[in-house]
Amino acid sequence: MDTLSLIVETIRADLTRRNDVRDATLRRSRELVRLCANSIRAVHRHEFDEAANLLAQARGAAAEMVADLAALPDLYYTGYTQDALKELAEAHLVYAFVTGGPLPTPEELGVPSATFLNGMSEAASEMRRFALDMIRLGHVQEATPYLAIMDEVYSQQITIDFPDAITGGLRRQTDVLRGILERTRGDVTMSSRQEAMRQALAAFETRMMGVSPDAGPFLASFSESDDPTD
Repeated sequence: MDTLSLIVETIRADLTRRNDVRDATLRRSRELVRLCANSIRAVHRHEFDEAANLLAQARGAAAEMVADLAALPDLYYTGYTQDALKELAEAHLVYAFVTGGPLPTPEELGVPSATFLNGMSEAASEMRRFALDMIRLGHVQEATPYLAIMDEVYSQQITIDFPDAITGGLRRQTDVLRGILERTRGDVTMSSRQEAMRQALAAFETRMMGVSPDAGPFLASFSESDDPTD
């Protein structure tokens, strides 16, 4: 019975250690998510130096979180850990997409492949906001590169054909991205047509302003007639 007591106490010590690591990982994952969210917010505000600084802090927080989980794969692959690492990938990819910098790799970030792909899908979805901001500011053509990024990511994502147990539910994320992509494509297309119509009307108005004054009465009588053939 003494042996049994010793076994139970050993197990208790192991579970206590695991629980302590779990609690620490939860805190670190929340901090990591916060840093990544603030980095994306800084990118949206075009505060790129601040975004880069936050990304550096996020990488440090991720490395610290993962280090304690090296011998605990069951905790490493839990939802809250992988969700935090997904946010890390998303934040870095958003920064790279917008600034035109080099794309990070899963190895550089220390993020599993499937988690990285899910983060890439969410980063592409973030491009919709950038595209809509350009449209709102009247810079329709500048929205096109963001649409192109979304299209390219989606084109790559659909080539990943593995079970959800391997990809961490990537298929659902890809379906979500497709819906966002098509809505954004429609918004950009509609805005481009409206801009083309606006430019055509402006050009027509400019031409009419340059018509000879002698043509004024004729144009006025022409516009007042219901039937030009009368």
